[in-house]
Amino acid sequence: MLKPLKMLRLILAQDAFLPASFRGGDFKPQAPLWMRGLRRVFILGSLRFTDTDHQKRREDLVTRIAALGPSYIKLGQFLSTRADMIGATLAADLAHLQDRLPPFPEAQVQATLAQSLSAYKDNPDHYFTNLSAPIAAASIAQVHQAQDPNDATKKYAVKILRPNIERILTAELKGFMRLARLCERFIPATRRLRPCASIAILQQSMAQEVDLRKEAAALSEMAENTRGDYGFRVPQVIWAASTKDVLVMEWVEAIAISDIAALRAAHHNMAALSTRLIEVFLTLALRDGFFHADMHQGNILVEADSCLVGIDLGITGRLDEKSRHFLAEILHGFITRDYRRVARVHYQAGYVPPSQIHGHTIEDFAQALRAIGEPIRDSKAADISLSHLLTQLFAVTARFDMETQPQLLLLQKTMVNVEGVARSLNPQINFWDAAEPVVRKWLEEELGFGAFIKQLQTQAPLILPQMTTILQHLHQFPAYLQTQAEKETGSASPPVSAPIAPHNTLASGGWWLLVVIVILVLLLLVMIIL
Repeated sequence: MLKPLKMLRLILAQDAFLPASFRGGDFKPQAPLWMRGLRRVFILGSLRFTDTDHQKRREDLVTRIAALGPSYIKLGQFLSTRADMIGATLAADLAHLQDRLPPFPEAQVQATLAQSLSAYKDNPDHYFTNLSAPIAAASIAQVHQAQDPNDATKKYAVKILRPNIERILTAELKGFMRLARLCERFIPATRRLRPCASIAILQQSMAQEVDLRKEAAALSEMAENTRGDYGFRVPQVIWAASTKDVLVMEWVEAIAISDIAALRAAHHNMAALSTRLIEVFLTLALRDGFFHADMHQGNILVEADSCLVGIDLGITGRLDEKSRHFLAEILHGFITRDYRRVARVHYQAGYVPPSQIHGHTIEDFAQALRAIGEPIRDSKAADISLSHLLTQLFAVTARFDMETQPQLLLLQKTMVNVEGVARSLNPQINFWDAAEPVVRKWLEEELGFGAFIKQLQTQAPLILPQMTTILQHLHQFPAYLQTQAEKETGSASPPVSAPIAPHNTLASGGWWLLVVIVILVLLLLVMIIL
């Protein structure tokens, strides 16, 4: 519990996990005396960083968190997405947390390869040859370059987990969960933020990172989803040499998207790359419901033809249909300034609790959203910040007592990452202008006539039996219509076999039934043709 307490003390010393009105200079005069005293005792001796030297404060904070261990690096990155919990300033600082650690020794590399790959111990050149020194060492794994044993021109990226990393992370994450439970139990104000559910999301993502088979499966799934897409791909997995602790992929010859000078020297269109990055992310999230959830500068490469390559899919996110509709409607509402639509979606999705539905109208919520959206729309492109928007949205959710939606946390984190990378390429990028075509296309496909036809096609197996039954009973309609007409006029019923005059059918008003039948038949034909 000592390391989690050190982490908590360090974060609390920066006025995190406090009501928004208490942070910064407003903390002392507004916070209750007992809260000030308890906080001061708890953080006694912990380093508090001032704003005098922003860059140095950020570096010192990141260094101290990195020294605690790999899971604390991940937790710091995760907290950088929760401006509602830790404040916008600290969230921005933690967003620069880099998971760079010293590589583990060569002997451990060889031991892991021998244990994970059956033929490696007796024949190290069976799967690959010329394994290089570590090219990148992160908190979970490190990457080497190697060659194909049968083709020296073919290179591989070999990713190897750190020894005992799963055991270390499991123990540390249990400590985080204990602290989250204590917060929810003794600090009622934190329950709306759902810290336990947030840590559970972190545990799920970390479980995927320490099993490289899951990352391999994620690469394979995303490759299938994006096959035929323009301007984005992921590396091909070498399944025969991939296990739980070792992942072998094709080596991608490309420029890291963080190397702006190299991209310019290679004559890449920076504005086009910036726009494409946003389009790729939204396409993955909306169309596929499966997206790369760690799209920082180190995980995106640019090939010679300007194709973006996503690497390190250790963390991926999924959105169900409800969440995808929610995201699309929210973005489209802000793009078109339809704030009532945004508010209505929140109410329909159940994100506004029943107690607030009775206390506030949709118009109240729409007005709060307008106060966020209008200043953004009137700002210059360089001044429009998605992370700032999310921070303001968090403040609105607090006002309306809305609970955090854990399934959207990875999405929010990735959106902030993508915006930061896009702005590094093109400071004038307008996120809303880049997002509008993707969002509009998805809404048209999911809510327009195309979606209607798609739904009919899905329901065709259920509709066909009913259509057959209707057609089988068509010959009974004339007799039925004649009977209804006679009931209205009071005349006697002729034999069923007697011919029915056309004017009786018209008089009964039954032509509309025949029209409905014809329309149903036509719809059935459309479904079959399409």
